[in-house]
Amino acid sequence: MATEKHKELELQKVTDAFRALRKKARELGIKDSQLSKITAVKSLQKKRPTCFVLTSAVFLLLGILCGVGLILYQQELLSHHALYKVAQNVIDFDMDKDICLIPYPEIVLDMFRPPVNCSMCKGVHRVDRASALSKQEFVQKYAYTSRPVVITDGTEDWTASQHFSFNYFKSIYGPESPVLLAEDQKCQFFPYQTNFKSLQDVFNMSDKDANMEGKPWYIGWSNCDSSAANELRKHYKMPYFLPDTSESSKTDWLFMGCPGYGANLHIDNVGNPSWQAQIKGTKKWTLEPPPECAHVCDPKLEVTVNSGEIIILDTNKWFHQTDIIGKELSITIGSEYD
Repeated sequence: MATEKHKELELQKVTDAFRALRKKARELGIKDSQLSKITAVKSLQKKRPTCFVLTSAVFLLLGILCGVGLILYQQELLSHHALYKVAQNVIDFDMDKDICLIPYPEIVLDMFRPPVNCSMCKGVHRVDRASALSKQEFVQKYAYTSRPVVITDGTEDWTASQHFSFNYFKSIYGPESPVLLAEDQKCQFFPYQTNFKSLQDVFNMSDKDANMEGKPWYIGWSNCDSSAANELRKHYKMPYFLPDTSESSKTDWLFMGCPGYGANLHIDNVGNPSWQAQIKGTKKWTLEPPPECAHVCDPKLEVTVNSGEIIILDTNKWFHQTDIIGKELSITIGSEYD
């Protein structure tokens, strides 16, 4: 009872802090109409948002709010739902009028992420490795349970490993491809720790760098080019273990880069679980459960995905980091499935 009373008091403190910061925003000339352009809070329990419209002052204000909330959340004095409720009661949000200009920082995305059911990692002490899975077995154990697994025979009848390369990808995109221009919101480009601004910049790198003889790099992109998709799909198909009722997303993700590089620990904002096939090279995956499951699950899982293997992972629920190991260029292709 005392604990609940303490949480109520802390919740009231956060509510008061929100109101005080809103008052300060008004003193700075930030109107409620501007604050109302911050999206997300209405949809926290449905889908984690990815962008917002902010002036620099509003961005600073949101950062302060997130900082207060994060401290209380880490001390288990404030839940995701409580933070959602406080923000919703203080500011009237309207996401339908939103235009995406600035990406959310990872810390904000995590704070406004709906909490997960920790049964996904309870009793999971390693990432399973499996082969010759029936569709029924895959559905029962892995497809929608969020339990990660590496399928070791997932690409045996594919020809992707014989064709996919830096030069191959460069050849399938025409000069007007939306993937290169990155003007379509569906065409995402992930520069990671490089200075590339677009996939076109990647394809313009020197032969020395492209051949891994110069500056190392790692990038990714979502393929929104239908003609390129038709070419790619000549060399791979829907993994055999996915159920007949399942459909892969029409948009493929591709990741390519040099040994020693990869993606830092993060969590995604996509609609469904996904598969990622290691076409060339080798990746080490590090998985961590979300903070609300820290008392239930192992703090870290590691698994190596070799060429020809497919990892199944709900990247919305597992924090994940990838590191390319070995000496070969890493090429991965993946998609969501429902």
